[in-house]
Amino acid sequence: MSFTSPTFIGFYATLFATYWLLPGARARKLLLLVASYYFYMSWNVEFAALIAFSTVVDFTIGLVLERSGSTARRKLALLASLAVNLGLLAYFKYAGFFVESAYELLATLGLEVHPVELQILLPVGISFYTFQTLSYTIDVYRRQLEPIHDPLDFGLFVAFFPQLVAGPIVRASHFLPQLRERKVFAWPQCRAGWQRIVIGLAKKIALADSFALVANEVFASPEQFGFAGCWFGVVAFALQIYCDFSAYSDIAIGTAQTFGYHIPENFNHPYVAGNVREFWRRWHMSLSTWLRDYVYIPLGGSRKGPQRSSLNLMATMFLGGLWHGAAWTFVAWGVLHGTMLAVHRAVERVGSRTRDPGKGPLWGIPVTFAAVCLGWVLFRAETFADANIIFRGLFGMRGPGDAGSLRTPVLWLVLVMLLVHVWVVFRERRGWEPAPPLIARTAFLTLCAGLILALAQRNAEEFIYFQF
Repeated sequence: MSFTSPTFIGFYATLFATYWLLPGARARKLLLLVASYYFYMSWNVEFAALIAFSTVVDFTIGLVLERSGSTARRKLALLASLAVNLGLLAYFKYAGFFVESAYELLATLGLEVHPVELQILLPVGISFYTFQTLSYTIDVYRRQLEPIHDPLDFGLFVAFFPQLVAGPIVRASHFLPQLRERKVFAWPQCRAGWQRIVIGLAKKIALADSFALVANEVFASPEQFGFAGCWFGVVAFALQIYCDFSAYSDIAIGTAQTFGYHIPENFNHPYVAGNVREFWRRWHMSLSTWLRDYVYIPLGGSRKGPQRSSLNLMATMFLGGLWHGAAWTFVAWGVLHGTMLAVHRAVERVGSRTRDPGKGPLWGIPVTFAAVCLGWVLFRAETFADANIIFRGLFGMRGPGDAGSLRTPVLWLVLVMLLVHVWVVFRERRGWEPAPPLIARTAFLTLCAGLILALAQRNAEEFIYFQF
């Protein structure tokens, strides 16, 4: 049941009306929990048992951590949570990948092998809810969070449907306190949520799926394109993945808001970043802060010297790349970003440090965007061979080529996105947060609704992050 499907609209409308008509807080939470499982089971009924299993395990471990005064027992309980959650993630997401890589290694060494292909179906959203439940047990172990005693509240935290499938990754410390708050229907809150949903749907249907038409064509047959076509395709994918993923986050945040819940922001105009570190402060913020707090800092962060800091960055981004997908191209993408982060930090140490990233030199924005686009080649390409073909095209090693049919209408969409980002840069550097007049907001939302109605019937692309 995708956010862009008519089925979801019917599901949401029924749930919204029933939720606010119910008088009791506990009845509302129970309704949301049942609806969340129904929402997830619309993809696969059997895998709902995995969410339930993870919920029971981590809820129980939280109570064990609370009642145990022994450091050894507490460590054992945390290790059990890590083993169960990461074990399930490793099996469903990476077992086939590691087995295939082992076969390839043996064949390279000249050993005769008879590969067996593992038919393992990836549960939708497993990467997201696994990190979500782990944040709970780790915070309880660190005594940064009091364990929860109500299984209904914890079950809703794990399975809350707006962000269950593709994030944002919500921390227990952020969501659990909201479950104790009394929810009161507020028209301004619902109106703001609906506006966010409409903007998200328009961003997905009108922008992301339009950019996908070009990106898919180029990455499907990269050998057919030269310099111009490859750059069109890569930039189209860069804009597609941003519009696609931020659209899902918009819809998730807006949907949760209409039920009285707050989900943290996941994007903050990442393509106006002036360096790669600032990019990761603006891109997929729920994942980048998760990796910072639960991987980078525990590894030592920047506390143990420059060389160790660089190694920690590389290790963190290696895991970040692997989190995105079971393929060496994702690992290479993570290593590339880890390298760029390490180089940026080294340059900062020997040069002048800019205290405010938003006030850095303007040339840093296109340079950072170009570097990020090069990384997206590894992220999107099916194989290293395809990535190599595109890289050769990007650097003019396969001739100028002809963008041909790619120029329209994507060129206009790129121009619109460029103007939006120029406006964002101007606004941030001036420290100006103008409130658009009512007529402008109404016209913009009307345009979004019109684009949704006009383009909703064409073949829609699945949200990119469903596969992670």
